[in-house]
Amino acid sequence: MRLLHTMLRVGDLERSIAFYTEILGMRLLRRQDYADGRFTLAFVGYQPESEGAVIELTHNWDVTAYELGNAFGHLAIGVADAAAACERIRAAGGKVVREAGPMKHGSTVIAFVDDPDGYKIELIQRD
Repeated sequence: MRLLHTMLRVGDLERSIAFYTEILGMRLLRRQDYADGRFTLAFVGYQPESEGAVIELTHNWDVTAYELGNAFGHLAIGVADAAAACERIRAAGGKVVREAGPMKHGSTVIAFVDDPDGYKIELIQRD
């Protein structure tokens, strides 16, 4: 078994695809409209689906926003330099909500950004 993808419901598919591809540097791997069901699926990631887990962005055509609730935590992305990643994301129009620095009760350097729908993305500095 292996993890295939994580699905996020998004209110504006084009805005979300732009965030994940232009700001976080992922690639749009595939996209499919399901007219009978009135939804579109777009898969984004850093590698092909055959090589690792990706994100499925689900856009229900008649919904523009979702309540995120309090059960979902965040997605995590490994980066070489969390501070530099924050600067690049901010310069591209992304929203940094926690600057790079050591995690509470530890020494791992982390940062957080929000995607356009408010989902949290943790940046974890990896050596």
